[in-house]
Amino acid sequence: MACTTILVGKDATYDGSTMMARNDDSASGQYTPKRFTVVMPDQQPRHYRSVISHCEVELPDDPMRYTAVPDAVQKVGIWAASGVNEANVAMTATETITSNERVLGADPLVPLVPAAEDHPEIPGGLGEEDFVVLVLPYIHTAREGVQRLGALLEKYGTYEMNGIGFQDRDEIWWLETIGGHHWIARRVPDDVYVVMPNQLGIDAFDLNDASEEQQNFMCSADLVSFIRANHLDVSNDDRLEGGQINPRDVFGSHDDSDHVYNTPRAWFMERYLNPGTFRWDGPDADYLPESDDIPWCLVPERLVTVEDVKYVLSGHYQGTPFDPYSTSGDPQRRGMYRSIGINRNDFLALIQIQPNTAPEISAVEWLAFASNAFNAMMPFYANVEKTPEYLSCTTGEVSTDSLYWCSRLIAALGDASYAKCHSHVERYQKAAGAKGHEILNRYNRKAASIPEEDEEAYRALCEQANEESAAALKKLTADTLGHVLYEVSNDMKNSFSRSDA
Repeated sequence: MACTTILVGKDATYDGSTMMARNDDSASGQYTPKRFTVVMPDQQPRHYRSVISHCEVELPDDPMRYTAVPDAVQKVGIWAASGVNEANVAMTATETITSNERVLGADPLVPLVPAAEDHPEIPGGLGEEDFVVLVLPYIHTAREGVQRLGALLEKYGTYEMNGIGFQDRDEIWWLETIGGHHWIARRVPDDVYVVMPNQLGIDAFDLNDASEEQQNFMCSADLVSFIRANHLDVSNDDRLEGGQINPRDVFGSHDDSDHVYNTPRAWFMERYLNPGTFRWDGPDADYLPESDDIPWCLVPERLVTVEDVKYVLSGHYQGTPFDPYSTSGDPQRRGMYRSIGINRNDFLALIQIQPNTAPEISAVEWLAFASNAFNAMMPFYANVEKTPEYLSCTTGEVSTDSLYWCSRLIAALGDASYAKCHSHVERYQKAAGAKGHEILNRYNRKAASIPEEDEEAYRALCEQANEESAAALKKLTADTLGHVLYEVSNDMKNSFSRSDA
């Protein structure tokens, strides 16, 4: 599995909102249809059983309503992926990350034992399939999300390395699993953005804060003794004695494959938001695409917008020699690094918790499906009990009634004739973004006239806005599919210019 994440603190955004966004990507050679849904309290299980690992968890009897983006075909579980609960707390799970052999030898991942007729099913740990369902319906702040997931990891363990984001109106927290049962989490400073490819990312951690005040750091209770007992700190200085560590050195990986698959993605995102710092070569470059010390977080050179987040999560190294669609420069450099906007993107979810609005309309999910280099994103309020059919009707059967499948078709066709189709896709993305902002602004203003206690009126307004967004997106998507189909049809190998018509 593979994903890319960006987190933006409230003082680093254009409107003072917190923003958390992630591409959900399928494994190589796979494509996972997704749909946008709402899980009501009576639909939430009280006894949960993981499909992949057979792990069983008893859940509280007071879940909240929450949105999710689960697999449309649930062969290996729910994979709820990303959502917002009715307390306006968001969660995105997960970003697959890496670790090193010393960590995995000291605290091995919980083994997965497949079900078979000739032996009993042995419960394994938790994983990406499970986290949102087990945590999001029960938390009232981002901080509570870290604490609940941390306790579950310590009790049940995990069979994979993952990074998970939690968000509310004031804070964003990022949690990374360490081996089978350990974890660390850091609060995102308000004035920075964070970039995460598929690699353990946190590059500074204060163990003193985590063990005492827990203001900006949290971790497993025994983390210091775990590091010491297993000789994990390789920093060759006294940082551990002072309570300061670089988790990348202690827990992370610096493999050759990271320099092709992971670090270039972080470099591209930070190059876009801090263009004065990043180059692709030359002696003046502070960071190169294969640098191991690309910062986990930076103060952006200007405030970050929704469009900035969409752009970097759609990135294919445009404006550099590494763009696979480039027609100039060294052909051997094109496509040499793993793009962010890749063919096997399942969806993009950008969760924006707006400030200075009524709580009932503050949580907005900007959604796009399939390959981000070719899709368009629209906003949807989270305070709803139903989602538009265009985003929720996805099945395993290809259909132009589904946003997911229309987006897949545009991407496959647009990639085949990128030079001719790119202008249509660019107009599509801009039109959708403009319409999305217009709808959001208009319904935010409408909400100002709703009495504070009228929860039903707020919810009806949110559902009406979402239907309007879906209808606008459906029309724009159909128009774009038609334009792209026309361009690619003209490039068919069996074309012939002479006609009797």
